[in-house]
Amino acid sequence: MKNIILLCATVISFTATAQYDYEDSNMIGITGGINQMTMVSDGLQTKGGTGWNAGLSVRGNFYNNWDMVYAMQFSEYHFSVASTNAIGIPREADYTMSGGQVTLQFSYKIVPRHFSVEIGPAFHFQGKMDYDRQQKEDLVVGTPLTVEQLRDISKFNVSPVVGLTAGFLKFRANVSYQYGVLNTFERVNKNHGSHISAHPGVLNANLVFYL
Repeated sequence: MKNIILLCATVISFTATAQYDYEDSNMIGITGGINQMTMVSDGLQTKGGTGWNAGLSVRGNFYNNWDMVYAMQFSEYHFSVASTNAIGIPREADYTMSGGQVTLQFSYKIVPRHFSVEIGPAFHFQGKMDYDRQQKEDLVVGTPLTVEQLRDISKFNVSPVVGLTAGFLKFRANVSYQYGVLNTFERVNKNHGSHISAHPGVLNANLVFYL
């Protein structure tokens, strides 16, 4: 988490010093919103859930109708996995995945200050997933793993992000979609000899207030 904060501070400092020659000054934004995660997997039976986003961003002129947007976002994601208890009764294990991400997006201004389209990468950092510990020994359907064993996911992922932003100079709404390129459960596979493949697909809806 310290690395995320340091990277964001460096990016903000760079932008503030590098962009001053352009017509519009840089804008620092406070971001908040919701997300809908779907864990896309061919080996797990999953359902999506709704979480939240909060963070900071910097938007600055880049070239002609292009802006550059740097952002640091903290999020909580929710999804569930089909499982069975000790006597084989089916139920669901609800997981919570918390972490941060840093994004760098190119933003093309279709209508300057009012409507733009964004594209760029996001870099994710996350820890172990949380869940109801009463389901610790439940088995994950389609695998030999317990609900507890599934929680120690990979700590890093990278996603391409595409989005739309609309609004006014100081207040805008953003909708974006991102898809994790790396296997979320690669760490689980290495630790337990499993062969699970799953990638997070996240739809974000955020409001941005520029200072």
